[in-house]
Amino acid sequence: MKILDRYILTSFLKTFATVFVILFFIFILQGIWLFISELAGKDLDAWLVVKFLLFYSPTIVPLVLPLSILLASIMTFGNFAENYEFAAMKSSGISLKRAMRSLMVFIFGLSIVAFFFANNVIPNAQYEFINLRKSIAKRKPAMAIVEGQFNAIGSFNIKVDKKSGEDGEKLKGVTIHKRLPNSANATVIRSKTGLLHSNENDNLLQLELFDGYYYEEINAKKPSERNKLPFAKSSFKKQVMNIDLTKLNTDEGDNGQGVHTNNMLNLTELNYTLDSLQSNYKKEKKSITDNITNRVNMNLTELPAITAVLDKKNSDTLDTTSVIDSIPENILSLFEKEDDKKRVLEIASNNLNSAQFIIKSGQNEVKEKIKNINGHWHALYEKFVIAFACILMFFIGAPLGAIIRKGGLGLPIVFAVLIFIIFHFINTFGKKLAQEDGIPPFLGAWMSSFVLSPLAVLLTYRATNDIGLINMDNILSPLQKWIQKIFKLKPKEEE
Repeated sequence: MKILDRYILTSFLKTFATVFVILFFIFILQGIWLFISELAGKDLDAWLVVKFLLFYSPTIVPLVLPLSILLASIMTFGNFAENYEFAAMKSSGISLKRAMRSLMVFIFGLSIVAFFFANNVIPNAQYEFINLRKSIAKRKPAMAIVEGQFNAIGSFNIKVDKKSGEDGEKLKGVTIHKRLPNSANATVIRSKTGLLHSNENDNLLQLELFDGYYYEEINAKKPSERNKLPFAKSSFKKQVMNIDLTKLNTDEGDNGQGVHTNNMLNLTELNYTLDSLQSNYKKEKKSITDNITNRVNMNLTELPAITAVLDKKNSDTLDTTSVIDSIPENILSLFEKEDDKKRVLEIASNNLNSAQFIIKSGQNEVKEKIKNINGHWHALYEKFVIAFACILMFFIGAPLGAIIRKGGLGLPIVFAVLIFIIFHFINTFGKKLAQEDGIPPFLGAWMSSFVLSPLAVLLTYRATNDIGLINMDNILSPLQKWIQKIFKLKPKEEE
């Protein structure tokens, strides 16, 4: 390695290491703030807190690493340009492209390391992290419940008026709202006292309730009765509820920090899981379609009045196809009695309501499966995006630093933060859009790279050809001519 390459690489590595450590520490502090409710007030020993942060830290590397490369590149090459070291290199016949060569090799190697880190280290850390969170939650589950407000635990919203006992396991004035997925019904449980039990070797949190009432809304069949909002009420002396702790603290309310299963899988496991999910999705979709079709056909053939009329017209065996083909547009014209007509209308109304419910339930199930599949595809593509982001940020930062000719912590930080915010915003927007099936997962994962790649090419071209970031003459010259034309001023040369 030549002396110049060693000097450039050493300067970059010193800046990169300093920036990485500072940013890593900042993001760790942010993680402590996000999970402070799970750590504070639970009498956890120092080693357990260290393990918590150790398992959490790999998840922030995909954010810290590209930003560190971007900022270190701008600062390093900005210092070279500001101290006229690039001018000395160019006078010796060394171009910017040649000066970047040693760093290109290092960045390409770092991107490969980043890929293997995202594929192997991060999934294992995520797995250990979620298990450690569940272990902490099971040590003192009462800490997850704050007095005087509703607390989301799994599919329950729990509120208590007062807690007592050594670990806060004794509850007074318990109100529970049970959330039922894909259902408008609400279940409310109220009791005077309660008691929490948990076992570190079990994923269930047991809640004993004493002297309470159980309220549940009822779906009335007749629309007129639904307006009365009927419900069922029952009392109990003791009731035991089991809460699944696998859903504790993993809701979407973690500000994007919730741990999902797709983040705990490597490429091989993701490909295997995706095959299973897509196969299951196709079977579920076909099952829902067949269920709706068979239900409608069954209801048609089970109409005694229609079947009796059609039997007179069809001497052959009556099947579903013959029934559907033989029914006229106005079915009521087949009947003479008003009771038969009312019966047909009631059956038709019930069939429509039933079919509507099946369709809505099927749509919700299919949407959740699509969202899950898209999340796994995005997790797969994201492992490659992390590696490419390292290269992309270098080819943005290095030429940008050479163009602006500013080192230190002033202007480089402004440019680095601005570019990274754009990158992170587009990445987050693409991920959300892909999960909701708005765009393909591939595009959602690579959207930020597609947007910023032209900027990297433009900056590299302008820096290697000694062109400034913005040519002010191209902006000011037309503006000057426009002002002269308006005020009818003569150029100085004519004067």
